[in-house]
Amino acid sequence: MVTRISQQAENLHIHAFEQLIPPRELKEALPLTEKALTTVVEARKTIVSILTKQDPRPIGLVGPCSIHDPVAALDYARRLAALREKVQDRLFLVMRVYFEKPRTSVGWRGFIFDPHLDGSGDIAYGLREARRLLLEINEMGLPAGSELLDFIVPQYIADLISWASIGARTTESQTHRDMASGLSMPVGFKNSTDGSIDNAINALKASRHPHNFLGIDQEGRTCIVRTTGNPHGHIILRGGRQGPNYYEEFVEEAESRMREGGFEPAIMIDCSHANSGKRYVRQERVFRAFLDQRLSGRTSLIGFMLESNIHEGCQKIPEDLSQLEYGVSVTDECIGWEKTEELILEAYERLGGGER
Repeated sequence: MVTRISQQAENLHIHAFEQLIPPRELKEALPLTEKALTTVVEARKTIVSILTKQDPRPIGLVGPCSIHDPVAALDYARRLAALREKVQDRLFLVMRVYFEKPRTSVGWRGFIFDPHLDGSGDIAYGLREARRLLLEINEMGLPAGSELLDFIVPQYIADLISWASIGARTTESQTHRDMASGLSMPVGFKNSTDGSIDNAINALKASRHPHNFLGIDQEGRTCIVRTTGNPHGHIILRGGRQGPNYYEEFVEEAESRMREGGFEPAIMIDCSHANSGKRYVRQERVFRAFLDQRLSGRTSLIGFMLESNIHEGCQKIPEDLSQLEYGVSVTDECIGWEKTEELILEAYERLGGGER
């Protein structure tokens, strides 16, 4: 009787529940190696040192808008790892490895949630292959950074992520502020899509405090998660509906607002999104503006983000997946590898790297 009554009141729009492998089992199948562990631990320490101004190098979050092809992602990672070696005394490069994509309305939600790009939602496969890819990237000695959108996902892959972001659409979310307070890596909070800096600063403040919320443990069991607070955070300027916010006056305002909130300013510039009007050709000008400000002595600017892929531009996901162009983004436009290498080497020279 209870079951029959219950069926009239709950799960009315649920098609099915599918049990997922617990995080512990996936980690046992794809364990963290010593090389990958060293990459993660050392990268996190370095990023904290950059945030606290003990390390003078800027962080460069460089890579595809989103991962949709692990083969192309590894191809890109090998190129970036080699470039990283050339510039590591003046720039600290981290690969952008984004598996989750927030949508304004509907659309492809990222590799973890739709790895086959066909709407089948094979999340079990997506989690496994995302973890496998992160392992391979970290074993190259290349740190990975990612946006964390779903609060269950970190239990499966967060041990392989050196830096995380909370996006413009979720910075104001209490769930994401709770999650950030328990993450083991430094976290960047983007300003809201309307351009508000206050939401990012409030998120930064909230994430530094302990929180209690519902989540899962390594066995996949629902539990109360009690956090200590995450002391390592910063904000990211990505522009808003009114336009870019990477200009000097916007950075000065962000510095002032952070100090008013009790924080030593630590600001990253996103060269894409509203700062570039989502046009890949404009990322270059944002990047150079970041460099100009750094070289003028604005040490509050601790890093930049470049959306970059093997080939420039973007493409729609075709019905016939054999028509996908290799190394071209399926989400936002990216600059190509040649331009990426050119800009990073230019930054190396301008930051005083000298001859290679």
